[in-house]
Amino acid sequence: MLSKIFSAATVALAASTMVSAQTFTTCDPTKKDCPADPALGKSVNIDFTKGNDDSVFRKLEGTSVKFEDQGALFSINKETEAPTMASKKYIFFGKLDVVLKAAPGQGVVTSVVLQSDDLDEIDWEWIGSDNAQVQTNYFGKGDTTTYDRGAYHAVDDPVNTFHTYTIDWTQESVKWLINGNLVRELKYADAKGGSRFPQTPMEVKIGTWVAGRKDAPKGTVEWAGGYTDFSKAPFNAYYKSIAITDYMGGKTGAKEYVYGDRSGSWESIIVKTDSSSDDDKSSSASSSKTTSKADSSKTTLTTVASGTATASGSAEATATGSAESSGTGSGSDSSATGASQTGASTTTGAPATVTGAGYMNKANLALGAAGLFFTFLL
Repeated sequence: MLSKIFSAATVALAASTMVSAQTFTTCDPTKKDCPADPALGKSVNIDFTKGNDDSVFRKLEGTSVKFEDQGALFSINKETEAPTMASKKYIFFGKLDVVLKAAPGQGVVTSVVLQSDDLDEIDWEWIGSDNAQVQTNYFGKGDTTTYDRGAYHAVDDPVNTFHTYTIDWTQESVKWLINGNLVRELKYADAKGGSRFPQTPMEVKIGTWVAGRKDAPKGTVEWAGGYTDFSKAPFNAYYKSIAITDYMGGKTGAKEYVYGDRSGSWESIIVKTDSSSDDDKSSSASSSKTTSKADSSKTTLTTVASGTATASGSAEATATGSAESSGTGSGSDSSATGASQTGASTTTGAPATVTGAGYMNKANLALGAAGLFFTFLL
C-alpha cells in the first residue's frame, strides 16, 4: 500500500511541478454533490496512556501505534512510514487540546491537522531538528496564491517535553494556544475578507511523517531541516491525550453536516439533527440521505507542502484506480511579517510568538519551504 501512496504522490507532484503543495480530496462539495459528513456532536477526552477510543479515532492503513505509559507512540523507523490516525467524525467549529511530545530527527515532522472536504485546513507542525519552535498554518479552499499564512512560535524543548497545544475555532476567529497562552489569532475578516477563512466541517488527523526522504523535492527537504538519517531511528512522537469539542455550528444534537450549496461558506452548512426534516433542500442533501462518510469507503491523498513558487496548480489523480481525487495547491509556508493574512500575532509571556526575523530564523526558510504528508483514508 505504501508503494501506491508514493507512486500516486509522484504522479501528482510531476503533474503540478511541485515546489508548492497539493491537497487532495475525493469529493469537493463546492464542485459536486458529496456524502454528508458524520458529526461528532459532543465533547470527547481520550487518555492515550490507557489506549485508543476506537469510536473516535481510526488508524489509517499501514499505521502501527502502540499505547504506552507516555501515551500513543507514533514511531518512524524507515522513510516509507507515516503513522497516522484520523477521527471518524467531523466537527463544525470546535476546540482541540492535544498534549504531545514531538518526534526528534532531521527531516521528521509531527502534525496535528484539521481538514475539511473543500480543503479548509488548520495546522500545528513540528520539525524534529528544530527543538525551539512550532509552526502554525491555515488554508481556505486550498488557496495558495499567497504565501503569508504560516508563523513560527517559541516553545521550550518540544521534542523532550510534553506541552498542551490548542486550536479554538469559531466562526469569528481561529486561536492557537500553547499551555493556555495565546500565541496567534486569525480573525475572519483577515483571511481575504473571510473568503479564505477555514469554516467548513473538519476531521482531525494526528501523526508523524518523513519530509527528509531521499527522493523528496529539494524544497521539502530544506523546510524539514535536511535529509533524515535513519541510523538514528527510531523517531518517536508521543500523543499523551486529546480533547475535542464539536461546537456544532451553534446547534445541538448534530448528527450530520451537509453542504447546502457550492459556496463553501459556514452559513451554507446544514446541521442535521435527530429532529431535522427530510425536506431540507440543498445541492447535497439528496445524497446525504442515502450515503454518509461513516458508511462509505473513501480514499484521500493529502500532501502538505510549500515553497517560493508563485504559480500554483491543480491536478487530478487516482490513488487506487477507484477513488477520484481533486485538489488545489496548498502547504506550509512562512511569513516575514505579522501581516493580516497570518492573523494577529499575540505575545502573552512564555511561550511567545516569534515575529519579524524570527519567522525566518533559518536561511532555508528565506528561500521557501516545503513538506509532504501522504494520508490514505479508508
